[in-house]
Amino acid sequence: MSVSYVSPGTPPRFPASFVWGAATAAYQIEGAADADGKGPSIWDTFVRRPGAIRDGHTGDSACDHYHRFGEDVALMRELGLDAYRFSLSWPRVLPAGTGKVEPRGLDFYDRLVDALLAAGITPTPTLFHWDLPQALEDEGGWMERETAYRFAEFASVAAERLGDRVKRWITLNEPFVHMVFGYAFGTHAPGRTLMLDALPVAHHQLLGHGLAAAAVRAAVPDAQILLSNNCTPVRLLPEDRGDADQAAAAAYDALHNRLFNDPLLLGSYPDLSAFGMADPAWGGVVRDGDLATIAAPLDGLGINYYNPTWITAPADPAAGLPFDIVEPGEPYRRTAFGWPVVPDGLAELLTGLRARYGDALPPVWITENGCSEPAGLQDDARIDYLAGHIGAVAQAMEQGVDVRGYFTWSLVDNFEWAEGYHQRFGLVEVDFATQTRTPRASFAWYRDLIAAQRP
Repeated sequence: MSVSYVSPGTPPRFPASFVWGAATAAYQIEGAADADGKGPSIWDTFVRRPGAIRDGHTGDSACDHYHRFGEDVALMRELGLDAYRFSLSWPRVLPAGTGKVEPRGLDFYDRLVDALLAAGITPTPTLFHWDLPQALEDEGGWMERETAYRFAEFASVAAERLGDRVKRWITLNEPFVHMVFGYAFGTHAPGRTLMLDALPVAHHQLLGHGLAAAAVRAAVPDAQILLSNNCTPVRLLPEDRGDADQAAAAAYDALHNRLFNDPLLLGSYPDLSAFGMADPAWGGVVRDGDLATIAAPLDGLGINYYNPTWITAPADPAAGLPFDIVEPGEPYRRTAFGWPVVPDGLAELLTGLRARYGDALPPVWITENGCSEPAGLQDDARIDYLAGHIGAVAQAMEQGVDVRGYFTWSLVDNFEWAEGYHQRFGLVEVDFATQTRTPRASFAWYRDLIAAQRP
């Protein structure tokens, strides 16, 4: 079936050095869940919990990228990508999370990196995209400080093997989301429901970032180190109630955005007293020297953006949280996931980061941005989404934000966590029964946009 697209307008021009990419994650695409000595991750365990995943789907086969990566790299070459963001499966490399290395896991990433480089595509691996080895979760997971040190061990193993060819590394993906959905609410792996008691997960992930960054730099002195945070502009309803809503918005901003940006860029945590954390050491969780480790200079800050968050003061303060998340006060087009499409929120976010952190803000990379749309090849809504958000990046750059690259989510349809295979984010449609890949109209649009940016 052929597809066509209607251009939503002439795209802006970006600098010749601007990097165009696409992103995926290991558990969401690799499949081969127990192949070649891979150990179980928390997601391999969680998907077998009754009712955890829509329709009982699992990532056991996913897109079978483990065996079909050559086909996927060929698609990337056709797109004209400058870079590809993927993640390394920690339990594929260290099945128990520590100790014995599985050489066949490293061999897979060796082959992938070599194939990317042969295609002229810069490999950009993420070290942790939520698939913690189950053996470490059995010891307490990210609630335990020791996990940060085991993460540094994994980073060292990966960097020593791949660092002769891989120079740009991302340590963590969306530590906020992993903490909240995985440890506070239990809707993602590992499925724990600790609510505010999950806050140590934030610090231990950030400490793991700092330790892993040092480990990578020890193995790869010319490495570029990033961390990818999911950030959101916090908005009030038009009829906000003044001080109460303003305080609620500030509390949410502290939890979602500043908790994971301030330590990296300022070397301190924001005021968390609204969450009962008046002690700056969090009752001994934060130890001497930790913040200096976390705040070692970054070469870039990855930003994953999907939509703003609207906040009001809590209707029931006794419920425990100092805010309520509410629907926006005006209509927006919705993605298939039900998320509002708000391109100007990305420009608002980027310029807000520049205003808040000033010279402390390193170069920014958009490491995820994309949308789920209904299955099918003629995905004009996705083209409109991408065009609007890429335009918002250009707008922020015109206002002085140093943005170095854009990675759309995602290259291919994949296993979308608790939604299983029901949400389709790919530029490429995947028939999960046959593993057939078919480029969508958005693939052609993104390919042509990249080609038009070439000198």
